[in-house]
Amino acid sequence: MDAQQIAGLGPQLTEFLSTFDDCFGRSEARDHLQTYVAGQLSDLPRKSVEPIALVGGTPPRTLQRFLESIRWDEQRLRDKQQRLVAREHAHPQAIGVIDESGNPKKGRHTAAVQHQWCGNSGKVDNCVVAVHLGYVADDFQCLLDSDIFLPKDWAEDPIRRAAAFIPDDVVYRKKTVMALAQIRRALDNGIRVAAWTFDALYGRDGEFLEGLEALGQNFVGEVPCTFTGWLHEPEVLIRPTPDSMKNPGKKPRCSRLAKKSRPPSEARNLVTCSRVFQKQSWQRFHIKDGENGPMIWEVKSAPFFRKRRDDLPSPAGRLIVARNVLNPDEVKYFVSNLCPGSGGVTLEWLLWIGFSRWPIERCFEQAKNELGMDHFEVRGWRSIHRHLYLTQLSHLFCARVHQQLREKKGQHILSDGRTSPNGRFHIHPGTIPVIRSASPRLRNRGLPHRLLPTPKPTSTTLAHQNH
Repeated sequence: MDAQQIAGLGPQLTEFLSTFDDCFGRSEARDHLQTYVAGQLSDLPRKSVEPIALVGGTPPRTLQRFLESIRWDEQRLRDKQQRLVAREHAHPQAIGVIDESGNPKKGRHTAAVQHQWCGNSGKVDNCVVAVHLGYVADDFQCLLDSDIFLPKDWAEDPIRRAAAFIPDDVVYRKKTVMALAQIRRALDNGIRVAAWTFDALYGRDGEFLEGLEALGQNFVGEVPCTFTGWLHEPEVLIRPTPDSMKNPGKKPRCSRLAKKSRPPSEARNLVTCSRVFQKQSWQRFHIKDGENGPMIWEVKSAPFFRKRRDDLPSPAGRLIVARNVLNPDEVKYFVSNLCPGSGGVTLEWLLWIGFSRWPIERCFEQAKNELGMDHFEVRGWRSIHRHLYLTQLSHLFCARVHQQLREKKGQHILSDGRTSPNGRFHIHPGTIPVIRSASPRLRNRGLPHRLLPTPKPTSTTLAHQNH
């Protein structure tokens, strides 16, 4: 970025934030929004309330009240962000990513904090975990949603709940249930993706996969090696069982597996022992260019009918096994409800989706290292969510600026940035953008219809430039 572009970001930020004016009842709250976002976009080493307030000329306690008690609608803010992304960043190859992130915290009074797995530190740690929804469309990537995971111990402790201001209607939910709720909300706000991807924590949950299908969504997700199903569709009978035929009266009719059907098998056993996989040769695919060079994986795949919760087979999908060429002991299993050869779907495209969780990791890195997503020092349930939604807003602004700069340079690339050493961004050293009068809001140009998957477009992969 040159000096003229940097100088223009102040008015651009003002116009962007004015889009969300109706989420704030009073002008004071809108001013605090501008102060908070500008502070997150600055080069402050610590982006908690106090340093942001001091640099912005606001009493720290006032900005803390902005997160805690000043009246404004943070859920409306989140929904408007999603509608903005759906309206202005729709793409036929958009990918939805589901993942979680931990924020290490000391003590035991921050809402939902406990010793649990923390991806940020790579170990079991005292932390707050949030489930996130990511969106990737070509060279544009952002966070759509963030919800704090409430552990059972917290949900069943009324004293701790009251101290952390956790609403009565907030109950314990599995992370997969939280993710499905986020996806429903995003769909209601107009978000459309070609497919969703996720790690084995979500892929192993049959309720989650069936929930995606009930919403009409495509997916390519990682599953554990113990995931069960069939390579050949078993026979399903829709008639009374032999035992019920012996009893008088009306015979119930229900779907069930025929007795001669083979039982479902684990994915690792299917890959090792089945002739379908044994007859195949490993196909090599260049997945991406990492920091240590190209990542090449060998792949086999076959039609797959996964075992549903009712013990019946799902419609035909795909089981993919991939092993790292440089480390053959590293093996991944993917399951998709899409089949190569139908609707323009290819195995290469399915692999692209399955290995596309890195963009949300990049969003986490940027949001934490550059915007202070994990710097919050508030303890209340609502305060933490407000901080997360404001961080999403700051990240969305940066993502839009980044895309605009790409377009001005005339570069068309896939959302890569994988060769970047750190992916840092901020407005300018020592600068907080100047807030000026609001410009007219962006016009609603309508929401796109559901997009069907098409093969991944070919384009030149370029390294992310550190501006």
